[in-house]
Amino acid sequence: MRPMENNKTPIFKARNLNKAYAWGEMTVLALRGVDLELYQGELVVLLGPSGSGKTTLLNILGGLDAADSGEVFYRDHDLVHASDSDLTRFRREHVGFVFQFYNLIPSLTALENVRLVTEISNCPMKPDAALRMVGLEHLGDRFPSQLSGGEQQRVSIARAISKQPDILLCDEPTGALDCETGRKVLEAILKVHEELGTLVVVITHNAAISGIADRVIRIENGKIGSIATSTVKIPLQEIRW
Repeated sequence: MRPMENNKTPIFKARNLNKAYAWGEMTVLALRGVDLELYQGELVVLLGPSGSGKTTLLNILGGLDAADSGEVFYRDHDLVHASDSDLTRFRREHVGFVFQFYNLIPSLTALENVRLVTEISNCPMKPDAALRMVGLEHLGDRFPSQLSGGEQQRVSIARAISKQPDILLCDEPTGALDCETGRKVLEAILKVHEELGTLVVVITHNAAISGIADRVIRIENGKIGSIATSTVKIPLQEIRW
């Protein structure tokens, strides 16, 4: 595993991020003056209740959404003022996404779902190697309907990491899973983090999951509530929810 560089220059830097959405005649403030730094090789949990702004922040970091004001830089990439084509290139070259709902193409096998990403990536790993990393190399010929929820989520992780991204952004990756199945998904995420040295950001409302993190950043009402550095991680088998 590559060493975590949190004593050096952050690779993500956000300053005074603000984001509002219109909801009927109301305006909802999703982010309010968020400052954040993320470092190469760390695993960060963004923890907060539903509606706290976690997903909005993740989408802005991943180039899926734009802030109304403030700054976001990934290394020398200015994500706030980037064009749509620049953001598309940023996502393709640097970011892997894992969502709560797996977004697999039902007419393609597990291996074909992964291969779809490798065909448009600059420096991908082999699709079967990505499936092997999440422990599903023996199920590559199965369609999503023939897989359990946890297996589908691990295929989505394999798909996300197959392009060897610098950043893996996970939005409630265990939210639709029971505890035992969720542990297998977290195990796959941890393996990716340890073997590839990828910056991993996991958002969740489940405080139990924070035990796997290097840092836990709490988000409340669109603001950073607290940041805690973990010194002792909880073994996966002890995590309950």
